[in-house]
Amino acid sequence: MMDGEIFTATLVPPGNTTPNSSMTLEQKTTFAFVILLFIFLGILIVRCFRILLNPYQSMPTSTWADGLDGLEKGQFDYTLA
Repeated sequence: MMDGEIFTATLVPPGNTTPNSSMTLEQKTTFAFVILLFIFLGILIVRCFRILLNPYQSMPTSTWADGLDGLEKGQFDYTLA
């Protein structure tokens, strides 16, 4: 460098021009996909916390043996033999 020469950063564009701040189509698509993933993650977190707080609400009220005609509950294993 010579005396009196001003050092400027190479990352700053010369003059008053601003860099193009608009996103490309690929960046917009990626951004939308990430937002959708965060929404899906939020829904899953809420669902998991609801199951943890009240686990018996998500269980069905009927059992697997309710629909068997002519069999007592618990006799299903013996009918297979």
